[in-house]
Amino acid sequence: MPMLPHHRRASRAAVAALGAAGLIALAAAPAAFADDPAPELTVGGVGPISGVKPGSTFDVSAAVSNKGTGAAGKVWVTYAVTRGLDFAEIPSNCWSQRVRAYDEMPERLTAVCGFDQAVEPGAVYTTDRPWRVTALDHAFHDELRLRVGADEPGPDDNGSEPVTGTAPALKLVERQAGGEGTRQVVDVPVTAVNTADYQVTGAALKGRVGDTVPMKVEFHNAGPAWINPRPGDKAVSVVITPPAGTSVVKTAAFCRAEGKAYHCGMRAPALNEDGKETYTFQLKIDKAAAHTKGSVALSTEARPFDPDKSNDRADITLDVTGGGSTGSTGGSTGGSGGGSAGGTGGSSSGGSGGSAGGSVGGSSSGGSSSTGGDGTATNGGALAATGSSTLPIAGVAAAAMITGAGTLAVLRRRRAQNPS
Repeated sequence: MPMLPHHRRASRAAVAALGAAGLIALAAAPAAFADDPAPELTVGGVGPISGVKPGSTFDVSAAVSNKGTGAAGKVWVTYAVTRGLDFAEIPSNCWSQRVRAYDEMPERLTAVCGFDQAVEPGAVYTTDRPWRVTALDHAFHDELRLRVGADEPGPDDNGSEPVTGTAPALKLVERQAGGEGTRQVVDVPVTAVNTADYQVTGAALKGRVGDTVPMKVEFHNAGPAWINPRPGDKAVSVVITPPAGTSVVKTAAFCRAEGKAYHCGMRAPALNEDGKETYTFQLKIDKAAAHTKGSVALSTEARPFDPDKSNDRADITLDVTGGGSTGSTGGSTGGSGGGSAGGTGGSSSGGSGGSAGGSVGGSSSGGSSSTGGDGTATNGGALAATGSSTLPIAGVAAAAMITGAGTLAVLRRRRAQNPS
């Protein structure tokens, strides 16, 4: 309908009359709408999958049912997996898209399949051959999402250009009732047999009394698995204790002071295989004190997937020139990290501990923090770590930060993806 020019105004009386007429028309035929049969599609038939070996494949046979009163003329089934999984093939009646991580949801691969077949009320269907999924080398705690609907879902604006499959088309075949689902969307946990090695790297500092020196320490997930949070997981934090005789002029992003130490969170991509987070502080050397060795260590929550504890702690040494060396330039030392992680963790990006490990968020596309040229933030500024969900503003668009609120991050992720 053409829009009215700015200089013309529709009569309020005419608008009111049209509105009243519409209400009368609707009120006159409620029975017709109530009696109109409608389909109610659900998907299910797939339980949790565990014991998967990286590099292997497994089959998914989803059950599609119609619990409504009318037939569905066409059905759309969506398969989506997190970044540790892949599809062995894409049938020709499906299109696929790789979606980048955003809004605390990890990177995922999606395939949408259209079936030009009527799905009758009370009937249960499955595909004429299973949907085959491949576990990649970095698979660990992943997820398969199944969705069914009578309307085609559009491509995700944050994803790649959709690509039509080339494998033989899938078909729906009727099967015996029983074991079908009751929901339009189902999330299936997929657990692979894998490990990840969390590591920290210390620093060797040098300067005169009165100097301000940079201190850079690092967290690294050496893999091979990526870590994706699940409800109840506790997030890892990095506990940084500067050397004695120094004062912190600028604090690294994602860190907050707790006593003499700083507890630091991280962005979801840091928990991807070979993911890293670097913490840059600015320290002022106040005096040449004895016992000036500081440390960087992982927090102490359980991480069964990470059996190597020898690299969970490293030294931060300080050599004050003109007054003799106050510490040796140490590497990594044995033992588990000091300090305790605050709160619970996860994002899609991510957390660790317990039996699970972003991502929160998980994604390899996350960007770096830009709280300053050296990646630092002033004390008392907008910081985030375990127990806090506040991010430096410039870092939010890159990826969700992993904090101690893992359960919250995962629930928020599910709300973002599930229909209301």
